[in-house]
Amino acid sequence: MDSDFGIPRELSPLQQLRSQYQPELPPCLQGTTVRVELGDGTTVSEASDSHIIARAFPHTLGQPLAHFLRETAKVSDAHIITQLPSIRVGIVFCGRQAPGGHNVIWGLYEALKVHNAKSTLLGFLGGSEGLFAQKTLEITDDILQTYKNQGGYDLLGRTKDQIRTTEQVNAALKACTDLKLDGLVIIGGVTSNTDAAHLAEFFAEAKCSTKVVGVPVTTNGDLKNQFVEANVGFDTICKVNSQLISNACTDALSAEKYYYFIRLMGRKHSHVALECTLQSHPNMVILGEEVAASKLTIFDISKQICDAVQARAGQDKNHGVILIPEGIIESIPEVYALLKEIHGLLREETGMRLFFLLLHPESDDSAQLSQIETEKLLAYLVETEMNKRLKEGTYKGKKFNAICHFFGYQARGSLPSKFDCDYAYVLGHICYHILAAGLNGYMATVTNLKSPVNKWKCGAAPITAMMTVKNWSQNAGSTSTSIGRPAIHPAMVDLKGKAYELLRQNAEKFLMEDLYRNPGPLQYDGPGADAKAVSLCVEDQDYMGRIKKLQEYLDQVRTIVKPGCSQDVLKAALSVMASVTDVLTTISSSSNGGQQTA
Repeated sequence: MDSDFGIPRELSPLQQLRSQYQPELPPCLQGTTVRVELGDGTTVSEASDSHIIARAFPHTLGQPLAHFLRETAKVSDAHIITQLPSIRVGIVFCGRQAPGGHNVIWGLYEALKVHNAKSTLLGFLGGSEGLFAQKTLEITDDILQTYKNQGGYDLLGRTKDQIRTTEQVNAALKACTDLKLDGLVIIGGVTSNTDAAHLAEFFAEAKCSTKVVGVPVTTNGDLKNQFVEANVGFDTICKVNSQLISNACTDALSAEKYYYFIRLMGRKHSHVALECTLQSHPNMVILGEEVAASKLTIFDISKQICDAVQARAGQDKNHGVILIPEGIIESIPEVYALLKEIHGLLREETGMRLFFLLLHPESDDSAQLSQIETEKLLAYLVETEMNKRLKEGTYKGKKFNAICHFFGYQARGSLPSKFDCDYAYVLGHICYHILAAGLNGYMATVTNLKSPVNKWKCGAAPITAMMTVKNWSQNAGSTSTSIGRPAIHPAMVDLKGKAYELLRQNAEKFLMEDLYRNPGPLQYDGPGADAKAVSLCVEDQDYMGRIKKLQEYLDQVRTIVKPGCSQDVLKAALSVMASVTDVLTTISSSSNGGQQTA
C-alpha cells in the first residue's frame, strides 16, 4: 500500500551503525557553487546509426560533455554558477531494485538543500506508475533517517520499468507540468535510461521546462560504455554472491562428493558471473558471450562440463563448483530460437498463454530469465552422460551428484557495500549539478572509480551519445530485418578485455587446483572495506578524463598555431595533423565497419 512507503524502519544495530556513515564527496562537488566546463559536442558511437538517431533526437543529439570542476581549477571558459534559485525535483525508481539506490535520493536531497534550503524533492511512490498517477512523497530529513546506506527500494517502491508508450509519456509530461517540476531524475538500468533519453526529447519538443536526468543503477553491470565505468548495485551483488559461492566451494571441498551448479542473476550478459569468478575462484564458469562466440549447443556445453568432471576425477577430485549466468540460455542457438517462438505466441495472444506464463516477457520485451532453471537442465544432462560413461567404463570416478542453486534475489536486497554507498551518494549530488547547469537528457557519470573518492572525476554525458540501433531478424533463419528504435543496449562481456584475459590466464588452475578464495561477508571497516570489483580495477578506463586531456592538447595547438606564427611551426602542425587525421580515419572506419544485428 502507498501508506507503507517512507515509514521509519526498525533497524538492527548494524543497520543503525551504517545509517550514521557519511559518504565522502569529491572536491569538484564540494562547496555552495556549481562549476561546470562544457566540452565539444558529442557524436554517436556507431557512425552508421547517426541518421536514425538524429531523426529521433533533433533537440538533444550532439550536446556537449559536462565536467564539474574543483574550486581551485583554472579553466578560462568554465561556468561558475553562484546564484542558485530554489527548484522542485522529482525522483523515481524505474529499474529493478539495486543496493545503493536510496543513497542517490539522499545525495540529491543534500545537494538541493546545501545550495538552496527552499528547494523541494518529491519521490514518486510505486515507480513509473506513481509518476503517471502523480503519487508523491516529499523527501525530508526525518523520512531519510532510516534509509541512509540501506538496501532495497522500499522508501518509494517500484512497479513497471517503462515510460515508453504515447499514453505513458503524456502522463509523465502532465505530472511534471502539474507539479511544476524543474527536474525529473530517473534511476535505473539500460531500459530506464533509454526511456529517460526519449522522455527528455519529448519534453524538449513539447517545450516543457522539466529537465530529465538518468542515473546508472543496476545489479546486472551491463550499463557500461566509454562514459559509464560501473553501475550502482553491481559491487554489492557480486560481493554477496561471491561469499555464497565461496561457502559452497568450502562445502564441496569438505564433503568431496558434490558438484554445485550455481546460476547467477544478471540478465542476458555475464558480467556478474565473470566478476564472481574472479573474486571466489570456482572450478568453472561458462560465459554466455563465449557460448555465443563459439556457437555452442546445449550438448556442447554439457560435454565441456562432463570432460572437466572426468579430468578432475583422474586426480581423485569428485567435487566442484560451476557458475552459470542466467543469460546463457539466450546464447544457445537452439534455445534462443525456442524462446523467440514462445515470444511470438505470447504476442499473438494465443490460447497457450497460461502454459508460457513463466516465460512472459519483461518490460523490455526480453524473456524472464530468472524463471528458467538452466542449472537444473545442465545438471541433468551432465548426470545422464556421466552415468553413461560410468557404465561404459570410460569414467572411473565416484557417482556424480549435483546440487543446484540460484543466487539472485538474496543478494539484490542486501545492505549496500561501502563503494555502492559512496558511488550512489555522489551520483545524487551530480544530478543536482546537472539540473543547476540547465542540462536535459544527460546521465550522471563518475570516472576514475578505481581510485579513492577524492580523485573521482564527476561529469555528465548526453544519453544519446550512448545509443545505438540494432537490426532485428524477424525470425530464425530469416533474411528480413526490422530496425529497432535508438537505445542504450546492454554491454557484453568484452572477450578482448583485461578482465576476461585474467580469467583465461587462470581458468586451468581454477579447474584443477581448487584455488577457492573466500572474500567473506560485506565489510565496512578493515582490509576488505575499500575493496572494489576486480573487473573495474583491471580495466584501463577514465574515458572522460582522456577526452578532457585531448581538449587541453587541442587548446595548446590553437594557442601555438595562430595567424602570424612562423612558417616552420605551421608546416610542422599541418604535417602532424595530416598524419593524425589519416590514422584516426582508418581506425574509426574499421571500428564502425559492421552494423549490429540481433
